[in-house]
Amino acid sequence: MESAIKDAVAGFGRPAPSLEAARCLLCHDAPCTKACPRGLDPARFVRSVRFERPLGALAHMEPGCACEECEAPCETACVHPDFPVRIRQTRRAVAEAFCPGEGADHAPGTGRNLSIDFCGVRCENPFFLSSSVVASGYDMCAAAFRAGWAGAAFKTIGFIKPSEVSPRFAAVGKEGTPFVGFRNLEQISDKPLAENLEILARLKRDFPAKVLIVSIMGQDEAEWTELARLSTEAGADIIECNFSCPHMSGESLGSDVGQDPELVARYTRAVRAGTGLPVLAKMTPNLGHMEIPALAAIRAGADGIAAINTIKSVTGLDVATLAPPPEIGGRSAVSGYSGKAVKPIALRFIHDLAKHPELAGKPLSGMGGIETWRDAVEFIALGCANLQVTTAVMQYGYRIVEDLLAGLGDYLAERGLESVRDLVGTALPNLTGAERLDRGTVSYPKFDKDLCVGCGRCHVSCADAGHQAIAWNADRSPRLVARSCVGCHLCLLVCPVGAIGAGTRARKPAHLT
Repeated sequence: MESAIKDAVAGFGRPAPSLEAARCLLCHDAPCTKACPRGLDPARFVRSVRFERPLGALAHMEPGCACEECEAPCETACVHPDFPVRIRQTRRAVAEAFCPGEGADHAPGTGRNLSIDFCGVRCENPFFLSSSVVASGYDMCAAAFRAGWAGAAFKTIGFIKPSEVSPRFAAVGKEGTPFVGFRNLEQISDKPLAENLEILARLKRDFPAKVLIVSIMGQDEAEWTELARLSTEAGADIIECNFSCPHMSGESLGSDVGQDPELVARYTRAVRAGTGLPVLAKMTPNLGHMEIPALAAIRAGADGIAAINTIKSVTGLDVATLAPPPEIGGRSAVSGYSGKAVKPIALRFIHDLAKHPELAGKPLSGMGGIETWRDAVEFIALGCANLQVTTAVMQYGYRIVEDLLAGLGDYLAERGLESVRDLVGTALPNLTGAERLDRGTVSYPKFDKDLCVGCGRCHVSCADAGHQAIAWNADRSPRLVARSCVGCHLCLLVCPVGAIGAGTRARKPAHLT
């Protein structure tokens, strides 16, 4: 199943279901579903394809249904400003990738029990909201809990009551993707401390099975201790120390704390003095070696580490005004960057923490670009037993948890794993020092002539940024010049239709050694 899903989603075959699903606006109260005369859910189908669950998606479209003969009122009802999402064509392409009828019996979420113990606290699944605007009030957290999120790291509380700027968000896009990265100037909660404590107590009373991580930020040891005590009394299950907010600047606030191991240790001890609950230290990525402050926190009494917080950034300039977004009266400030674009950086830090001899086995809560079940698997396999999400929720809503849960459950079942715990850290042996990698062989690319559309992107990239190893034939097809090829796979990455894959691995020829 895994390989079939990969082919159907990442292969960009003809027609390309993943590309078509990416066009969907993911509407609220979707008109396409309302228009379906058979009571099916085309919106949910397309969303599952978008979030890399084509097999599960078929359960929403009934593979044996009469979509082919239907006049497609779902497509007529589509509000896309360009042209309607081709729902029938997408369904056909996905169905062809699987055995007939396989999707009809596939109930989303079947597979494995996703519960896990984290820091000694039972969680019904690994998926939590991270400390941010998506977890900043009762109604929001309650809606998320009802949707299936196992818990929330409530937006950071403190004795400080900041005044926010407007606007405070900006996004980075590329080509057809408007939301690759996200920047925010959002600070800690702007609600009074007493109000936040009341919200926490009410959430715990109304949702006792859900896990409340309370993120706190003090300005001195006394405040850290008192915030830990008050959060414990309000019903917190875990305390998270925000040592990493990138724009709460000052020697005793935010990432300035996280970059100073002595302050991290001092404030961790202060928090430990105020609570008997598990304590997480949330790390800043705005440094070279996260292990140093993480070790300081663990040695001072923290039970686990949360990583990463957002990355200090300037996402661009309006070239007409030279003002950086988000623009506040012609100005802006360095602030935190998040979203899919930061995932590689987050995974690197998670790897570093999980492999450090003194930190190995310590509970890790991972975040930074988690959007699909695949992202979740990557974080878990590198050592995280708990996952936190913000930016994807800001873009798509709490509903993404449905595909996160179902996709992870399906993956565990496919792998024959009984629990999430069985996956934690299993990828760590596959990462090693660069000096230990095989340098005696070459993996040559393989061209699929049936998928190739003759665009020539591979030839252009190899000629201008590779090793001039792809010749261009008169019939608009590429031809590998094996003697020149070093197996860098640039061609594979730039091919827009997935017509190039990894082929034969062979001993490196003498002229390349």
